Order: sequence, then C-alpha cells, then structure tokens
Amino acid sequence: MNYQEAMEYLLAKPEAIADYPFGPDVMVPKIKGKMFATLSTENGIARINLKCDPDEALALRDIFVAIIPGYHMNKKHWNTVTLDGSIPQGEIERMIDNSYLLVIRSLTKAQREALSIKYSVR
Repeated sequence: MNYQEAMEYLLAKPEAIADYPFGPDVMVPKIKGKMFATLSTENGIARINLKCDPDEALALRDIFVAIIPGYHMNKKHWNTVTLDGSIPQGEIERMIDNSYLLVIRSLTKAQREALSIKYSVR
C-alpha cells in the first residue's frame, strides 16, 4: 500500500474527512471531529499512525519491523506503520479498520447509533 492507496482507503470510511491541523504535510482523517489516523511521507516513504488496542499494538510491533510506537502520539495506544511494502495490504487495511472502529466507540451514544443506522457501522 502506498500513500495514495492509504489516503483513499482512509477517506472511504463512512463520514471520514481529511483535516490538516499540523500543516499541509500531515493529513489527519477524522470522524465526527476525532482523528483515527495520520498520514504523511518522510523521504518519499509513506507513514501512517493508527490507534490500536495496547496489547495488539505490542504484538504488531513484535511481528512487523515496519511498525513502531506511535510517532508524536501516545505510544501505548498508537502505532506508526511505515508503508514500505513489507506488510500485506490486507493487514494494513485491517489495522485502519480497527483504528476507525476504536474511535467510533469513543463517540457519543447518539453519534454511534446514527452511524449504525446510516452505514451499519458498529
């Protein structure tokens, strides 16, 4: 997965929007005002920060060299994934899906119910 593919996948999530609160070099996908990822490039290589269950975050760091504690994020709950081709696309998509769902769980009950009704998101 490259930068463009990651951006398209992130923004295909129901009601996801792109924001740039940290400047034009870091895209921050948000749902209902809450970020569920960051996407940027460094030396031509895309990097994505994703929210993650703390135990899973540690396990993923052990499995994949391209996954490190979240850069400029809470390292317990966020991972930085280098999109260098070493991680299967399906695994990256799964991590993005999980990050999105973790943030949805933090929304108000009314917001969650509205998303569930409109998009079958849980």
